[in-house]
Amino acid sequence: MPDETKTAPRRANDSMGKVLLVAVSLSVVCSIIVSTVAVALRPLQEANKTLERKRNILLAAGLYREDEDIDLLFEQVEIRLVDLATGEYVEGVDATTYDQYRAAKDPDTGVVIPRDKDLAKIRRRAKDAPVYLVRDSTGLRSVILPVHGYGLYSTLYGFIALSRDGNTVQAMRVYEHGETPGLGGEVDNPDWLDKWQNKLVYDTDGQVRLAVVKGVVDSDSPEARYQVDGLGGATMTSRGVTNLVRYWLGEEGFAPFLARIRAERS
Repeated sequence: MPDETKTAPRRANDSMGKVLLVAVSLSVVCSIIVSTVAVALRPLQEANKTLERKRNILLAAGLYREDEDIDLLFEQVEIRLVDLATGEYVEGVDATTYDQYRAAKDPDTGVVIPRDKDLAKIRRRAKDAPVYLVRDSTGLRSVILPVHGYGLYSTLYGFIALSRDGNTVQAMRVYEHGETPGLGGEVDNPDWLDKWQNKLVYDTDGQVRLAVVKGVVDSDSPEARYQVDGLGGATMTSRGVTNLVRYWLGEEGFAPFLARIRAERS
């Protein structure tokens, strides 16, 4: 027969109240540890994000070298802020620390995009945006522009690099998205991104013609110079890429700035 005088204390420790107290205490301690670690690592995370952004800009500019220091390579890149409405450079603001995505959310520095003009489905944009310029001995060599817009499941973020004529694509990079792996997720596949090289953005009337088509581009078509092969099984993502490119290279985006560049060359 069990000795109740010996088993009673063990039953008291197993009470529901003590179990809940231990669980809550453990949760609080774990939450404090996780929060502390997250706060402590935030500067490192921000530094890594900045480094990754520089790496993608360098890749778009054709300047990235795997065995060389990214910060040193990035010294070849000039960052300027552009007033998207006028295409003029903005002075008096530190372009190196400017965050266009944060600025878009601020009523003083961002604007609401009218629904009929919101091709990229981003709702708001900053009034000013950074541009990344690479020069050589003959002057401006490349212009790298940040672009973003909605695909099928996520917002896609990338850079498009144009040559000194402000019209010929040198490179396209997509560095962040949440599309379906193996389908829309192929939007960051280097083989697909290579298909953007030497495509044209604007036609002779200045209209944005660059687009991702469904299927494979007909190389014999006069339109081929404005077209990129579609992503297999990812029609909506492909359409999203077309829309974001057309938005950011259109009048709501960088078109006034690119027109100014072309005018300066002529």
